Amino acid sequence: MTAYIIRRLLLLPLILFGVTLIIFSFTEILGPEKMLSAYVNPNMFDKLSNEDLDKLIEQYGLNDPMWTRYFKWIGGVLKGDLGWSVTAKQPVADAIKERIPYTIELAMYAFIPVVIVGIWLGVVAAVNRDKFIDHFIRIFAIIGWSLPDFVFGLIVLMFFYSVLGWFPPGTLSGWAEEIVKSGEFHRFTKILTIDALINGRLDIFWDALRHLIGPILTISWLWWAYLLRITRSSMLEVLGKEYVRTARAKGVPEKEVIHKHAKKNAMIPVVTVAGAMVIGLLAGTVIVEVIFNRIGMGRFTAQAATQLDYAAILGSTLFYSTLLVIGNLVIDILYAILDPRIRLG
Repeated sequence: MTAYIIRRLLLLPLILFGVTLIIFSFTEILGPEKMLSAYVNPNMFDKLSNEDLDKLIEQYGLNDPMWTRYFKWIGGVLKGDLGWSVTAKQPVADAIKERIPYTIELAMYAFIPVVIVGIWLGVVAAVNRDKFIDHFIRIFAIIGWSLPDFVFGLIVLMFFYSVLGWFPPGTLSGWAEEIVKSGEFHRFTKILTIDALINGRLDIFWDALRHLIGPILTISWLWWAYLLRITRSSMLEVLGKEYVRTARAKGVPEKEVIHKHAKKNAMIPVVTVAGAMVIGLLAGTVIVEVIFNRIGMGRFTAQAATQLDYAAILGSTLFYSTLLVIGNLVIDILYAILDPRIRLG
């Protein structure tokens, strides 16, 4: 186990090197002036003459070979310099730092109902195999997995906001946003709901939570469908094992057979999927944040793409890629710890 973990950790820098190289190679289709935005605020371009621009291009070596420019860019990344974002009108690194807490908050609140409801539905479907409740849950899963999240998000927004007026889009109401931006509200964690509780502002906590319910419901539908299918398949496999049949033959109560013997062992692949789901929740909020007009990394990335914000796209892609690589490493290690039968070659 220790040797496996060390090998994976040693490979991590090489994988990240390959990821950054692939990301940077896409810049080859851009001209030097577009690449200059990674180093200089593009709003200054109009004030510069063609000679000044040529000097800056020469200064930053944007006419140099790709390898030379790549190592210069990596040097800036290692120092925390990801360039200037036209979209956010601030350095890319600062823009990412400001928006990460909002995406983490959304993923955090979505993860809890997804896991609880998804596992519960999967277990119920497996225990009641081929009965009405099993068929109903499977239809629910098929619809959830087939329906695009942007379509379901628009349905949620239309019904719960336009018709009922319950869960508005955005991050906060106007009055709450004014209080949060004032000096009397302290941002300890940068996560609105947690900071609201620390500040003793239950009204802001409820307002922030009310704005989260629509996006959470949209995200949860898709992941409920996925998780319950995995749980159901795993439970059916375990329920057919010999030790489960033996427990039943000995007269062990059915609830004990399911929850003590079957469910525990069926959770190993589910835990792995849940780990991957965390990465998916953090990296897959682009459409949801755009539909519900929420501040976050997803919306920032979408805006950067539509405005051809080269530096922001590069920084966002690097962030998501690093998250995915490190997350998969953690999942592999946890899977090996949870299931000793796995051979770590």
